[in-house]
Amino acid sequence: MLNLQIFSFNPFSENTYIVYNNKNQAWLVDPGNSQPYENDSLKHFIDEKELKVEKILLTHAHIDHILGLQWAHDTYKVPVYLHPKEEEILKMGSISAQRFGFNFFDFEGDLKFIDEHNELHLGEHLFHLFFTPGHSPGSLSYYNAENKLVISGDVLFQGSIGRTDLYKANFEQLMESIERQLLTLPNDTQVFSGHGKPTFIGIEKENNPFLKKK
Repeated sequence: MLNLQIFSFNPFSENTYIVYNNKNQAWLVDPGNSQPYENDSLKHFIDEKELKVEKILLTHAHIDHILGLQWAHDTYKVPVYLHPKEEEILKMGSISAQRFGFNFFDFEGDLKFIDEHNELHLGEHLFHLFFTPGHSPGSLSYYNAENKLVISGDVLFQGSIGRTDLYKANFEQLMESIERQLLTLPNDTQVFSGHGKPTFIGIEKENNPFLKKK
């Protein structure tokens, strides 16, 4: 069985996820923790559950999703996995942070590049990777069919979609990603987004004002 713990971090209310199984193997997804008390809450949960963090995964590398990346990498000493098209965005982190008044230094550590041709295993649980650009050039969504869940980053939200007024964002590309990659999933697939509450594919097909009914 897979478990997801959601933390809402930083002024952007970004969702950071801990995904873990019954063998205490864990992934940390999009570490947006930016304050010492946020670091402490994340570490406390991991320590209390006696989890072993095996990977840090990024759906994309916008600043609100990487504010805790260096801390997470240095604390758990595991590689960071992201799409190669997000490397440029990651390297812009310090510039982006300045715009919002954050102290952020460019990430230094072990990067592993992955794309839609890869599969990842958390113990016995298989995750397929979907290339879902549009909000960011190298956005990835992580899908586990067995547990009917997808971690979509800032591609699809409850009642909304990702912004496309950002560097290298593209509305048509985003809509194509949603329609071809996410809306083709079963209706009872739960969507864990980069902000806001979880939703379901079927609910978004019917109610999301940005989407055509499928």
